[in-house]
Amino acid sequence: MENLWKMSQHGTKKRKLDRSTEDYVYFDSYSDVTIHEEMIADTVRTNTYRMGIFKNSKSIEGKVVLDVGAGTGVLSLFCAQAGARKVYAVEASSIADQAVRIVKLNQMEDRIEVIKATLETIELTEQVDVIVSEWMGYALLHESMLNSVIFARDKWLKPGGLILPSRADLYIAPINDLVVEARLNFWNTVKAQYGVDMSCMTDFARKCIMNKDITVNPVTVEDVLSHPCKFAELDLNTITLEQLRDVRGVFSCRCFGSSSIHAFCVWFTVTFPAEEKALVLSTSPFKPETHWKQAVLYLDDAVDVMQDTKVEGEISLHPSEENSRHICIRVDYVIVRGMERAWSPVWRVCMRTLLEGHLQCGRIGELTDHPRCRRVCLFFRTDLEKCSITSLNAPQ
Repeated sequence: MENLWKMSQHGTKKRKLDRSTEDYVYFDSYSDVTIHEEMIADTVRTNTYRMGIFKNSKSIEGKVVLDVGAGTGVLSLFCAQAGARKVYAVEASSIADQAVRIVKLNQMEDRIEVIKATLETIELTEQVDVIVSEWMGYALLHESMLNSVIFARDKWLKPGGLILPSRADLYIAPINDLVVEARLNFWNTVKAQYGVDMSCMTDFARKCIMNKDITVNPVTVEDVLSHPCKFAELDLNTITLEQLRDVRGVFSCRCFGSSSIHAFCVWFTVTFPAEEKALVLSTSPFKPETHWKQAVLYLDDAVDVMQDTKVEGEISLHPSEENSRHICIRVDYVIVRGMERAWSPVWRVCMRTLLEGHLQCGRIGELTDHPRCRRVCLFFRTDLEKCSITSLNAPQ
């Protein structure tokens, strides 16, 4: 069976990038000011990190901190403000030059050392007490930066040391998209408007809209058709690189009412430990919007559901074979109507980040320019083989 992520939508085979090229493309994308403006302007993200660091000030004061992927150095500065004796701010992109200036401007150059290099190539003269990193990508694992955090943990973190954040959880839920319905129905209204019947465009529009491209969007509470289903937990103190190569889990949810499922929505939370109550950074559609928004996996066709219709299945995330910093998502699911199980096709999904182009974002179904100057594409393909229900291990 051919892996979908090796093919473009037209069937042209993609060349696998070597690791040095992957890293160059990845780090170069962080050299522009726009992406850092977006991240720091995300108040949910930045304030949660700030509070998470300050809530752990007893573990940071007088200690050595390693900031993995420091960017502009804002997290390093938070750690210094929390009393860290020494902060190693490691950043491989050219934005490290600006981090040096920012550290100097804040008169922290005696406590923060900016190291312009990839984490895997540096040598530190001491072990560290704390690792802090904002490593999360779209759908949590896009960009594969967590690999570097694990590398740093295994090489430099003292036994019993602190990782901020210390845990990540992944969620999935089916969603409805009224904007997509309106866009598909548009072609049925052209005749009344202009006297030209263009209703035959509907199938083509469905293929264009629901098969690819629209993948990272803010999903509203009204769009979500069930309670969130947590399908994976990642403990950053113990997870291994081998486990990251295939993160998977099962899900089972019941729909709120009569509607149509247009897509699955994937999001994540990360947790900062604290003495009294842990602090959670959430990218849920039920919480204030972040720059991560949600990852949306469109179906080929909408599926009608009723109150308490069960949707269950298995989801897996793993790095692309073309580029290890890109993520592939596969969802095998089944719609349960009463006592019957109506099997859906099996979908394979591939997310790719490209240097050129724009990420399609905004309200689901709308296409707007994204300041990160990236494009994320989803490719779906029907697998003619059906899975057995026992392979899902889904709740009955």
